[in-house]
Amino acid sequence: MDPYLYDWLNLVVRLLHVVTAIAWIGASFYFIWLDNSLEEPPQWKKDKGIKGDLWSIHGGGIYEVAKYQLSPEKMPKHLHWFKWEAYSTWITGMLMLTLIYYVGASSYMIDPSKADLAPWQAIGLGLGSIVIGFLVYELLCRTPLVDKELLLGVILLGVIAFLAWFLGQFIGDRAAYIHIGALIGTCMAANVFTTIIPSQKALLGAIEKGESPDPLYGLNAKRRSTHNNYATIPVLFIMLSNHSPMTYGHEHSWAILTALIVIGAWARHFFNLRHKGIVKPSILITAVLAFIVLILIARPQPIQQLEAGEQPLSDNQAFAIVMERCATCHSRSPTDDIFAVAPAGVYLESEADIMRLLDRIEARSILTHDMPFLNKTEMTLKERALLADWIKRTKS
Repeated sequence: MDPYLYDWLNLVVRLLHVVTAIAWIGASFYFIWLDNSLEEPPQWKKDKGIKGDLWSIHGGGIYEVAKYQLSPEKMPKHLHWFKWEAYSTWITGMLMLTLIYYVGASSYMIDPSKADLAPWQAIGLGLGSIVIGFLVYELLCRTPLVDKELLLGVILLGVIAFLAWFLGQFIGDRAAYIHIGALIGTCMAANVFTTIIPSQKALLGAIEKGESPDPLYGLNAKRRSTHNNYATIPVLFIMLSNHSPMTYGHEHSWAILTALIVIGAWARHFFNLRHKGIVKPSILITAVLAFIVLILIARPQPIQQLEAGEQPLSDNQAFAIVMERCATCHSRSPTDDIFAVAPAGVYLESEADIMRLLDRIEARSILTHDMPFLNKTEMTLKERALLADWIKRTKS
């Protein structure tokens, strides 16, 4: 495909994914808040089968919302469903995964320093992790463990940590993170498709037949909806993680990801309790403290020092290394087989470019080894050490 058209297609799919994700997560947050904020209704509403109600104001109007225990006295003509937000988010997400990571597998997934894989092997590992992870989640949710929320959460966290570690042994760290995000997103969308919507259809079917609906339908749907709610902050982080190499570029990136998932879900728990009128600042405080501790312990180790008697780089030698290793992508006319335009508009093809971006070079190539991307140009550790020494001397 024409690189120019490919970039536009990438932009359109990414935009659609962001918009549909906002709609889905917004609906998830709203309905969890709504369910947790319902108050005990007056007796005359209870007599009509109303379980809880809530009054709110928004957009210049006052709203009255009521939730029935099982079914209303008479079904309305129009009943609004919330499912296409989830399906559209998953579809556009998989399109993005395909466009970026599978079409460009040789550039975005394969890290020769980890494993010499063919594109189909890297893609197979990625897709296999999504399928296996989903099947494990679905199986566990259909066992008595579903009633033991904390234990189930710990087991699922262990599964995610293992898959993140496993993928990190074979494919690029960015790709490993994104596939864990795709796994969580797949489980969330599948919750809607396999459980929430079928449960709601079964509930309506019983009502239409004049039967008393089985409360289990609502319980199953509520459980999966709650799972989705706690997964939102972790999956949002993963969506943004490609901009944060200090996470996926860490030596123990799988552990960083696991910690961030726990912190995100824990912070979400504070708001879920608050909606019920239970305010526990300690949850938010411990989440913030844990995040700060993570930042401190995840700090990358200093680059190796020059050996005794080793000659430091001259300016021209440093410029030559950066241009050789970085300018194939980061130039005004890239020669890379994937990037037709310099990523992020960063140019490193002249001495002036390099001097202007010393901090960026240090952050991405020295501290995290995120660049060159998947080390396509094979920058050596010795070159990184020499550059680290040169940058330090240049900035002092």
